[in-house]
Amino acid sequence: MLDTASLPVVRPDASRSQPPRQRPQPPHTGAIRAIGSNPATAPIVLHPGDSISSRRRVLYIILLGALTALGPFTIDLYLPAFPVLEADFETTSAAIQLTLTGTMLGFALGQLIVGPLSDKVGRRLPLLIVTALHVVASAAAALAPTLELLSLSRVFMGAGAAAGGVVAAAIVRDLFGGRRLVVMLSRLALVSGAAPVLAPLVGSALLLVMPWRGIFVVLAVYGAVMLVSAILFIPETLPPARRHERGATTVWQRYRSVFTDRVFIGVLFIGAMTFSGLFSYLSASPFLVQESFGFDAQQYGVLFAVNSIGLVVGVQIASRLAARYGPQWVLAFSTASLLLWATVIVVNDQLGLGVWGTLIPLFLFMTSCGFTFPCVQVLALDRHGRAAGTAQSIIGATNFGVAGLISPVVGWIAQGSGITATTMASVMAGCAVVGVAALWLLVRPRTVERLAP
Repeated sequence: MLDTASLPVVRPDASRSQPPRQRPQPPHTGAIRAIGSNPATAPIVLHPGDSISSRRRVLYIILLGALTALGPFTIDLYLPAFPVLEADFETTSAAIQLTLTGTMLGFALGQLIVGPLSDKVGRRLPLLIVTALHVVASAAAALAPTLELLSLSRVFMGAGAAAGGVVAAAIVRDLFGGRRLVVMLSRLALVSGAAPVLAPLVGSALLLVMPWRGIFVVLAVYGAVMLVSAILFIPETLPPARRHERGATTVWQRYRSVFTDRVFIGVLFIGAMTFSGLFSYLSASPFLVQESFGFDAQQYGVLFAVNSIGLVVGVQIASRLAARYGPQWVLAFSTASLLLWATVIVVNDQLGLGVWGTLIPLFLFMTSCGFTFPCVQVLALDRHGRAAGTAQSIIGATNFGVAGLISPVVGWIAQGSGITATTMASVMAGCAVVGVAALWLLVRPRTVERLAP
């Protein structure tokens, strides 16, 4: 089967009733192309990926999903070790949370660099360079003698893992559009969504057989495997001509195209607030669950995996609803749901309903996050195909950057009294309020056009 990712595109005549005319030279951009030796009888496809074989699509989904999962694994794999790190370095829970903050800030910086660069020079080169950085930084974290050096290594680990998510989403957008983009992103999320399910389980299991430093050795090996796989199997999907399209030839033009889009700004706020609520849970839950609720590291890993299953289920249901009703209306449901379940956690904790009064609405909050993330990505990327790398980098950088600043607020509020479900969920609810406001004041669902086929 012919891989058409980098072939030129031929736009058909607007009407078949027009008289024949001299066939123009195939332009380098467009939505519809003819394939085959005889363009008059050859099938047409709406997007380059439509002509790729099913086997190759599955390969792309697995590899790009695994690259995207490198980020969640970098974040989640060491979460069960937070109390161990606190004791080993003889420091506070807030100081350990700052290593997570450093990782997310590294993600933000890395994506801001990799995204526009991938639009300018292609997808492969930035992917290979930054993934190699992740391998080196993971090895440095494993050897870090002090908390300061560990935190610095985590920043570079975050920057190194940033390429996977940005470039994977940009490659999918290079190949697909419209409703098929929703489907492909959801399948990508299904593979990468296994990461937050598996990471805490793997991390807690690793702590049984090795010290916490071994976790970073595992991450270094994972990064090395992804680097070799990218070299061998991931092609360049952005041909040279498309890197110099009119109106998107400079970084400034690409940034301007996305930042002048009201809908993009709205979903940017929604994504960042949802991520911040999620990472407030990530940074607080090791202490809340293990110290307040009395779970051990392995039980925490199981609990985290169950919550992450809710996230994956939400992603898959949202993809089907978004293709049918529109992602903006799925966001109308999910943002309200985030606010509802965060509020329920606070109320239940104040009423003294115990561990299940927190864990059940927490699962539903995570499921609502799953409804939100793919819809944010689809609305952003479908509107900015010519600057897909830049758009994805802005989304990722904002998500991780804002979340990195907000998630430690839980620890700061709880200083002296310990982290509780109320302090955690209060931050989650505040983030949800901003997300609801951004949807109705900026995105304005009724003004968003339907997805193309």
